[in-house]
Amino acid sequence: MTSHFIGKFLTVLLLVNVFAAKTVADDVYRAKRLGPEDLAIIVNDADPLSVKIAEYYQTKRRIPEINMVHVRFTPSAVSMPRLEFEKLKAAVDRATPARVQAYALAWTKPYRVDCMSITTAFAAGFDSAFCSTPCSPTKPSAYFNSNSRQPHGDHKLRPAMMLAGLDFEQVKRLVDRGVASDGTFPRGTGYLVSTSDKARNVRAGGYSEIAQRYLGSQFDLRLVRADYVKGKKNVLFYFTGVKNVEALKTVRFVPGAIADHLTSAGGDLLGNSDQMSSLRWTEAGATASYGAVTEPCNYPQKFPHPGVVINRYLAGETLIEAYWKSVAWLGEGVFIGEPLAAPFVAKHVPSPENSIQ
Repeated sequence: MTSHFIGKFLTVLLLVNVFAAKTVADDVYRAKRLGPEDLAIIVNDADPLSVKIAEYYQTKRRIPEINMVHVRFTPSAVSMPRLEFEKLKAAVDRATPARVQAYALAWTKPYRVDCMSITTAFAAGFDSAFCSTPCSPTKPSAYFNSNSRQPHGDHKLRPAMMLAGLDFEQVKRLVDRGVASDGTFPRGTGYLVSTSDKARNVRAGGYSEIAQRYLGSQFDLRLVRADYVKGKKNVLFYFTGVKNVEALKTVRFVPGAIADHLTSAGGDLLGNSDQMSSLRWTEAGATASYGAVTEPCNYPQKFPHPGVVINRYLAGETLIEAYWKSVAWLGEGVFIGEPLAAPFVAKHVPSPENSIQ
């Protein structure tokens, strides 16, 4: 990761006072989170694993049949060329019901479209403004830390998350954790880990402000000065900045947990670099993670803001809403996980109209 420290204004804006202008704690707001009828599954019919994942997820989350969007492409490469993607995206747009607000992508390859992550490309369309020239800002997200409950209606954006894993069993466990988390209100612990890796530790500048917010609350949020945590149980959040995270096998995540590491190539899901793939988090038991697919440099805006995702998740947003709203410049990062996990809201009982048709 290129060491490129940003200006004081941007650092303060993103790392210190994100809570001042937004609140998410009213019952009407909680009741309007995204549900199965708001999510479409994009399935690659040329990929048997994608088909199997999509069928399983549709059954577990009772996604309506009309929300199943079928495409066909060769799933051999980790990156899809822009022209091929644009044809695919046009077909997806035509097939997506108007009420759909978000996507689940039922595959692991590809996870990139030229210079963009595939989740942002499906969410907003291919746009080179979301990509860096080396070490530069990118197009901001209007969805960042917003109270929007209809991202497509409000921002012409359909947040996307990959149901990704090395095999079906990994994805099945991921989905099962997300579903099991609903309405559990877990008494887990969050870890904000400040490491010795100066270039990757840039989010730590805002950790004290985040921790201060939760002092005296029932939620246990801990600031740790170390390169990793070890032997911890009931982990709900784990945010760090490091090339590779050690001792993950000793950590026990609760269903619905979110975890990521700020580094240049975490979104290289199949591990073709010397940096840890974000899939290692979900393999270890997290329910979602995030990683860069191209060199982002160490702009904290290009990575999840721990304060935003914690605040919004605890307030009852679904995982995809809380996580997507935590990234200000999201063009180069890929989201993986179970989109509809909602640990902090009463369990959703689908109505007959939301059932599989």
